[in-house]
Amino acid sequence: MEIEGFGRDFRTDKVPEKLSAIIIAALAAVLLAASAFAADANSPAPTEPNAPAANQAPDDGDPNSTIAPERVKFNKQCAYIFANFVDKDGFVNYKSLKFKRVYMKALLIEMEQTDRDEYKSWTKDEQMAFWINAYNIQKLWVIMNNFPIDSTKLDRIIRWWGPHDIHHIDKNIGGIDVQKFIIMDEEFTFLEIDKRLRRDFDDRRVFFALSWACRGGPPLRPEPYYGYKLDEQLDEQVKKYLTSPYGFRIDRDKKRVELSYLFSPSMYGELFTEKYGTDLKFKDHPVDVRAVLNFICGYIAGGDKDFLETQPYSIDYITFDWTVNDISQRGR
Repeated sequence: MEIEGFGRDFRTDKVPEKLSAIIIAALAAVLLAASAFAADANSPAPTEPNAPAANQAPDDGDPNSTIAPERVKFNKQCAYIFANFVDKDGFVNYKSLKFKRVYMKALLIEMEQTDRDEYKSWTKDEQMAFWINAYNIQKLWVIMNNFPIDSTKLDRIIRWWGPHDIHHIDKNIGGIDVQKFIIMDEEFTFLEIDKRLRRDFDDRRVFFALSWACRGGPPLRPEPYYGYKLDEQLDEQVKKYLTSPYGFRIDRDKKRVELSYLFSPSMYGELFTEKYGTDLKFKDHPVDVRAVLNFICGYIAGGDKDFLETQPYSIDYITFDWTVNDISQRGR
């Protein structure tokens, strides 16, 4: 009798019994491994500890809860990544995340294959949460694949970039914002998603939900955005950023208010005018600045709000910190 795959002259009657058993066991192990690999490759969401099941409500919970469960599978499947690799202050463990490449790739495939008709059946909040999560997962994927940061001494000297500045990644890959990925079988870039969110949802709070992958930007949450509690999550994001040293500061002695670079006219500043513009307050400042101040007053403490509304002060913009939001850079 011949052993298939080893040729005509390799016969069992010429092989010692123990060696035959070893060869057969080895072949069985190879076949089992190949089968497991194929199953993993075809799985849209690999099983991980603490990863939510496809039919599990994100709040886990209270069986008597009146909160509607999250219907968007992609949003729920992001929970494992945010919960396990993003800390409470928004810093990411990219070194460990690199070992979850299979899980991350499965999320990207889920994002690509999302059905348009199903998407149209979701609420506006569910749709908005989907786009935010898709943006943030893709940003994690781009940074993860280019981590640790490869910086050159010349760039650090000539461009004044620190060794952990994400501009190094931006330069090395030809621009982070123009990286292409697929959502619902359509090609997008980060810039295109940003514009789509503004166009379709008209909510300025989204600026504080999208990851900049650096310390100067609004922090990532250790959870996905969910349609059933999106309003609460977005309010929390704005408040958290404005209470950080990167978002908003008041120097009462110098009569100076410092705002994030994101509020500057060259960034998002002018986009607040239509919805938050006012002629009733902040009259010492330009129209777009008045709108930003009006927006901010809805999220800060009473004493700070009173200062903005009644005191004279100048406006400065905080130098943006482009240091990657890796957990190793926390506190530096």
